[in-house]
Amino acid sequence: MAAKLRKGDKVVVLAGKDKGKQGEITSVDPKAGKAVVDGVNVAIRHQRQTQSNQGGRQPKAMPIDLSNLALMDANGKATRVGFREEDGKKVRFAKTTGDAI
Repeated sequence: MAAKLRKGDKVVVLAGKDKGKQGEITSVDPKAGKAVVDGVNVAIRHQRQTQSNQGGRQPKAMPIDLSNLALMDANGKATRVGFREEDGKKVRFAKTTGDAI
């Protein structure tokens, strides 16, 4: 099945402790159905000091379930994603505005 959310998409969190927050997808794991979004679902991870890294307690964005994310349309609101053919190519479009993504 085609991916409704991809790396680089601007999304809104629909549920959970970060509900309402917005961010950009940095990576997607389709097999697990999860994505990592900048500034969302942040946890503190303890890092050992190395030559290149200071170490200490560092914030890290953890994966969030794709079902808790919605794509942002041009108006900045959450929208569902649809698929249609344009010029023989399958493209994603925002259901609220009808604009191709």
